[in-house]
Amino acid sequence: MARPISKVAPQWWDYTTLDEHLLADAAKLTADDLLQLSRPGFEVRIFDTLEELYCAEALEYIEAWQQSTPDNPCGICGPIGPTEQLPLVARMVNALGLDLKKHDAHFWGMDEWVDANDIPVAVDFPLSFAKADKDLCFDRIDSKLAIPEANLHFPTGDLDAYSNSYDDIRCVVMQGGQGEVKHWAFNDPPKREGEYVDAPPPPEVYRALGTRVTDLHPMTVIQNARTSGGGYVPMVPTRACTVGPKETWKAERVSIWHPGHHDNPFGIRLSALMISKGIADTSVPMSLLADHPSVTFSYYRGGIGVVETEMH
Repeated sequence: MARPISKVAPQWWDYTTLDEHLLADAAKLTADDLLQLSRPGFEVRIFDTLEELYCAEALEYIEAWQQSTPDNPCGICGPIGPTEQLPLVARMVNALGLDLKKHDAHFWGMDEWVDANDIPVAVDFPLSFAKADKDLCFDRIDSKLAIPEANLHFPTGDLDAYSNSYDDIRCVVMQGGQGEVKHWAFNDPPKREGEYVDAPPPPEVYRALGTRVTDLHPMTVIQNARTSGGGYVPMVPTRACTVGPKETWKAERVSIWHPGHHDNPFGIRLSALMISKGIADTSVPMSLLADHPSVTFSYYRGGIGVVETEMH
């Protein structure tokens, strides 16, 4: 039976092309049901307050950096959505006196916008992710404790060098959020073209993708305009550079954070259900994490919401 055409972008694959029974099952899940989706290799956690959620997210930075030594350097790969944890990270480093130079700690940025020539934007670009990381976190750390500039890895310039750094340095955890198109970083669903007109690429093909410049699904462009630019779509690039599944599978653990405003109540249920049940489908890139050996989903209870018709 032919897969449905996307309801939002007919030239693309996305979650609206999935079997309607799977979508209906996801819509029915309660908060307690989400907790029951935990299985070996996939942990679901729910935090009752946003303060707990973001403190726990910030602590993952501290715990990763505390493990790092010059003989065995390691670090964390972090997202721009969410960003609320970033000032907390700086405050914790300063309060603990955690010497990131002495620890030879590392950080990877997940993604970055590119310009019309596919060149990653400069740090002075208003929407630059590297700029946000520095403004919200790294520039707030006491200079005596600050992470060495050479230990900040962003997907700019030599992308092969960025990718290879995951072999040279242990990535303790890769954090992420979940976009409305069910991506982490900018691992968006693929276009419906070429040999993948009738079915999306198989998971093993998608998982081979490394750090790259890629087209963004229209839903992602609109979401980034809404969350970062007041809805001003013309200022949002339609291509970006992203860490790939190839590097993601080199991280010891993948940690996804759901405060409730990056994706909607339905979306944050669907990806958890698919990962729990081992349903990997590249129209929902997040579902490919079903095959990663250690994945954690952390929800804010107040952001889980309900999936039902509401007329206001």
